[in-house]
Amino acid sequence: MRETDLYPPVKAFFEAAGYVVKGEVGAADVVAMRPGEDPVVVELKTGFSLALLHQAIARQAVTDQVYLAVPIPKKGGKDNVKLARMLGLGVLFVRPRDGFVELKAAPGPYRPRKSPKKAKRLVAAFDRLRGDPNAGGATRHGLVTGYRQDAVACARFLAVHGPSKASVVADLAEVPVARRIMADNHYGWFARIERGIYGLTEAGRRGLADWGEG
Repeated sequence: MRETDLYPPVKAFFEAAGYVVKGEVGAADVVAMRPGEDPVVVELKTGFSLALLHQAIARQAVTDQVYLAVPIPKKGGKDNVKLARMLGLGVLFVRPRDGFVELKAAPGPYRPRKSPKKAKRLVAAFDRLRGDPNAGGATRHGLVTGYRQDAVACARFLAVHGPSKASVVADLAEVPVARRIMADNHYGWFARIERGIYGLTEAGRRGLADWGEG
């Protein structure tokens, strides 16, 4: 769709809601007016872009009722709508085949939905991490997680003491979840010698050399 193709369906959309609509008013692509209300400004573009966002933000000096109108995007639509919401902008998607206009976001203050579960997970990850191993952004091999630190602690214990009971590793290495880490064996570092007893694999020794600094 061209920008000019967007105008008729957008105009019809606002006229159906009782607005008087005119195109190319001052610097605005579209202006819609309803008695006793602030003007609505719509910026038309063939796709999301930084230039479109800058344009729309500039229109907020005139009114809080600013919309972006674009053809339905093939990808990236959800993220761009979220960004527009964060900026207080409304979003209209226009369907190319028939000009159907879908309201994806209304202008207004951004109120992100909080996730207590994600917040709890973040705090747990913070508490589990020993020290500040990622102070430079990443280590030589990648980011250090609390899970990997626990796996390193188990591997270090086994490297020193040889095959050991999971309960002993959990106690002396101070890793309460040692049994689960060694049983799950995500990194291939551990081998089950017999029931409840684990040893270190060659991959584990290499992992300890790579990740066991400090």
